[in-house]
Amino acid sequence: MRSYWMDSTADAPAHPPLDGDRTADVVVVGAGITGLCAARELVLAGREVLVLEAGQVGGGVSGHTTGKLTALHGLRYAQLTAEHGPEAAALYARSQEEALRHVLALCGELGIDAEAERLPAYTWTSDEERAGEFLAEAEAARTAGLDARYVTETGLPFPVAGAVRVEDQLQFHPRRFLLGLAHDLVGRGAAVHEGTRVTGLRERADCRLTLAGGGTVHARDVVLATHYPLDCHASLMARLTVLRELVVAAPVAAHEVPEGMYLTPEEGVRSVRSAPYGDGRRLLIVTGESFVPGTDDAAGRWARLADWAHGHLPGFPGGRPPYRWAAQDVHSVDHLPYVGHEHPDTQHVFLGTGYGGWGLSHGVMAGRLLAAHVTGRPRPAWTELFDPRRTLPLREVGDVAREQVSVARHYAAGFGPGPRCTHMGCELGFNEAEDTWECPCHGSRFAASDGRVLQGPATRPLDVPGG
Repeated sequence: MRSYWMDSTADAPAHPPLDGDRTADVVVVGAGITGLCAARELVLAGREVLVLEAGQVGGGVSGHTTGKLTALHGLRYAQLTAEHGPEAAALYARSQEEALRHVLALCGELGIDAEAERLPAYTWTSDEERAGEFLAEAEAARTAGLDARYVTETGLPFPVAGAVRVEDQLQFHPRRFLLGLAHDLVGRGAAVHEGTRVTGLRERADCRLTLAGGGTVHARDVVLATHYPLDCHASLMARLTVLRELVVAAPVAAHEVPEGMYLTPEEGVRSVRSAPYGDGRRLLIVTGESFVPGTDDAAGRWARLADWAHGHLPGFPGGRPPYRWAAQDVHSVDHLPYVGHEHPDTQHVFLGTGYGGWGLSHGVMAGRLLAAHVTGRPRPAWTELFDPRRTLPLREVGDVAREQVSVARHYAAGFGPGPRCTHMGCELGFNEAEDTWECPCHGSRFAASDGRVLQGPATRPLDVPGG
C-alpha cells in the first residue's frame, strides 16, 4: 500500500546503510522534509553532517502526505488570534509563506523537477450556519498578512456555503523534492544513510547514538526529525497526540479536475488536490477520515472516503481506487509546532514535531530554525512562538489531563493477554486494512507479518507468532 509519491519514484538511487561507528559535528535523525532542510542549512554553514534514516529518503510521513504546501491551515488564524493574539497569527503566517518561497527557490537553484504548481487554496463549508465562521477566518488570515478573501465560488463541482481563499499556494511532488535535496547534500560532502535505525540517544559530554545494527555514532549536536521524537521527554509526550489519515487517489481526465487545493473540516475532514499523472490525465487525490491509530473499522473508513470521492468528484471511479495510502500526524495540545530544545535540561538535542497535519510547510520552517539553533546564527522572529519549552496556556491543561487518562487506560489494558507496544507497553490495536498492529498512545506501528517497526517512537520490533 505505497503512496503515489513513493510508487512513482521507485527507481530512485539508494543510499547505503551505515556500517560501523562514526563521528560527526551534527547527526540528523530522519531524512524527511525537516531533516533534509536542516541538513542543507548545516552543510552550508560548514558543519560535517551525517543523516541517518531508518527507511528510505522521503519514505516516512513526508512521502505519504498530499503534497500541499500552503499557509492556509483550515480555520487556524481566527483561533490563533483569539488564543495567542494578532502578532502570533502574523508570525505564524510569515513562517509558512517563507517556507513556500524557500521550496520554490531550492527547486530553481538545484534544478529539481518537483512538479511545483502555484494554485489557490480553499477551506470550505457546506453548512450555511457556519458561513460566518469562515468569513471571520478570512478576515483573520488577511489581518495576519495572507492574500485571503471570503468567496462562495470555488471551482468544486458542487455548491458550497462559503470558503476562505488564499492565492498562490504551492502543491508539488514531495519525494522528488527530497530526493533532489539528498543528492545535493551528498554532492556537498554530507553522508546520507538509509536503512539505519537509531535505537537510543544519550547526551553527556557529547551526544551518543546507538544503532539497531550495533554501531555507535558520536556528535556534538543532534537534530531529531523523526516525526514523533525518539526518547521523548515525558513533559513533551504529555502534550502530543497522534492521528492517522487516509488517502485515496485515481487518474481522471484533466478537464474534470477542480483547479485548486481544497479542505473542509466537515464530514470527518476532506481534502482534495490533483497532480500531473504523465499521460495527460491528472491524479485526483482525496484525503480524510482521521482516526487514532489502533482503533476499529479502518476498512470501513477507506470505503467511506472512496465513496465520498466517487459521489462528489466527476471521473473518480467507484469501488477500490488505484491508489490508497495513509499518513500519520502528530498534534500539539495548543495547535502550534514544537521546534527547538526538547527540554530545559538538553543543550545539544533539538527537535521538530507537532505539525498538526501541515508537515510540509512546518517541516521546512522547522528544518531551517533547527539549523539556526545548532549554529547559533540569528533566529527568526517566530522562534519563541514554536519553542517546545513554552508555557502551556491554562485553558489547555484540561486537554492534557484528558489525554493522559486515555493513555493510562491503554497502559492498564496492556497488562492483558494481547500484544503490547515495545515503546512503553500500551495495548496495541489491529488495523486489518493495512495488516498492522498500532499503538493508540503514541502512534508506533508494526507489521503484523513479522513485527518489524514501521513507525516510531518504538525502535524494537514486536514479537509475533512465526515472525
